[in-house]
Amino acid sequence: MNDVQEATNQLLDVNLHEDQRSIQVTESGPRSESEHLQVTIGATVPTGFEQMAADEVREKLGSSCKISKDRGKIYFDISVESLAQVHCLRLVDNLFVVVQEFKDYQFKETKEEVLKDFEELAGKLPWSDPLKVWKINNSYKKKKTKRKKIHQNSSKEKIDNGRGDKTDERDVKKGFATNASDSHILDYYENLGIKEEVSTLVGDDLSSCKDETEESSKEETAPELLKFRVTCNRAGEKHCFSSNEAARDFGGAIQDYFKWKADMTNFDVEVLLNIHENEIVVGIALTEESLHRRNITHFGPTTLRSTLAYGMLRLCAPRPTDIIVDPMCGTGAIPIEGAAEWSNCYHIAGDNNPLAVNRTANNISSLLMKSQIKGKPSWSLPIDVIQWDTCNLPLRTGSVDIIVTDMPFGKRIGSKKRNWNLYPACLWEMSRVCRPETGRAVLLTQDKKCFIKALSGMGHLWRKVHTVWVNTGGLRAAVYLLKRTSQAFVSSSEQDGKRTPW
Repeated sequence: MNDVQEATNQLLDVNLHEDQRSIQVTESGPRSESEHLQVTIGATVPTGFEQMAADEVREKLGSSCKISKDRGKIYFDISVESLAQVHCLRLVDNLFVVVQEFKDYQFKETKEEVLKDFEELAGKLPWSDPLKVWKINNSYKKKKTKRKKIHQNSSKEKIDNGRGDKTDERDVKKGFATNASDSHILDYYENLGIKEEVSTLVGDDLSSCKDETEESSKEETAPELLKFRVTCNRAGEKHCFSSNEAARDFGGAIQDYFKWKADMTNFDVEVLLNIHENEIVVGIALTEESLHRRNITHFGPTTLRSTLAYGMLRLCAPRPTDIIVDPMCGTGAIPIEGAAEWSNCYHIAGDNNPLAVNRTANNISSLLMKSQIKGKPSWSLPIDVIQWDTCNLPLRTGSVDIIVTDMPFGKRIGSKKRNWNLYPACLWEMSRVCRPETGRAVLLTQDKKCFIKALSGMGHLWRKVHTVWVNTGGLRAAVYLLKRTSQAFVSSSEQDGKRTPW
């Protein structure tokens, strides 16, 4: 039985008749009806890869998918029994179940009227089905979190945030105001610092019980008072209200409606209020931390998200037996993702920094250890790690099918000045090792001016096929898909000095 089938069985084994008095949802039918419940799922994906994420949904789930006007979001309909497979999508960062969508919401003219509408909206929304989905998803998620905690304890890894539940609730609405950005959209899916802090606290709370049996019996005898928060993500210049104000008033109305307890950090339910121009989507979060944190345990100064790494790899369409190289691997996000998803290819990770090579090796070891815990002792990754000179690779000419790498932006790593020499030298060496005519490269950089200049001098070796504009770490960067021309590589010495000077 594969991982997806196992996860699906675990998900569907959840008891749908648990005590739900705390969320005030009445089960309206037998279990079979809940299993086949149709819901709309929203997902945040790397910006620029929305169409590719929609294609993945269609391929793996067989569901039609809509790309939102708000960049980095897609929506698709599924049955609850497919929820486990949704968590296995490789291009998805975060998931939420849609409560209701307003495609052309008519905002009132004054701020007071708009906020009053938000307060009244809370009691009019169809919460029942989305909360059923949240309940099923949360029970499955708790099981995973507890198992993770057990494994951490067995390896003597201790996590101590040094903070407990210290939320001051003397003014609930004031608390909601701290939850959103006042001047611009608070996209906590992109702001990893905020999301990390929240998810760590939530994860510890869910897995802090000392005795799971004791906790289960306690849940059976006394209903749990749910804690929640509202996160408002707003984009648009014509709104007369701030994200703080919308989250504050909408959250206060939800508290009055459900009698939940407001908690900005140690929460059980996260209600999302996504506002993009005149479009509003209300949802309930299904992920505590981004799904891109699946492979990396040892981070570097510029660790690439696994979701973006998958998008870059998918862009070059790997074929069986392809040799895929990342000459500047950093922490190994790209080759590790590639080896995990395209195991019929051979992946080589390399870097000139010994610390980066060690981090990559440690990340591979961690992933192998995780597989052994899951009961796959013989599982291995088709990947090798090596320290090398990026501009003088120890690889035969024309021996590589695909090159995928995150090039230094010149900010945290390297410098803009050094890039003017590094980029041309790297492109030249890549053209040497890449197979003529069939070889391709997918390169990510924020230093677009330098890259285009370096590429312009190699039109005889590389042809630019496609450009994807992405947001990484708050920076607008570009992913370039290049195709190797049919012209054979000729070394500078063979050209008798005719090579383009850098």
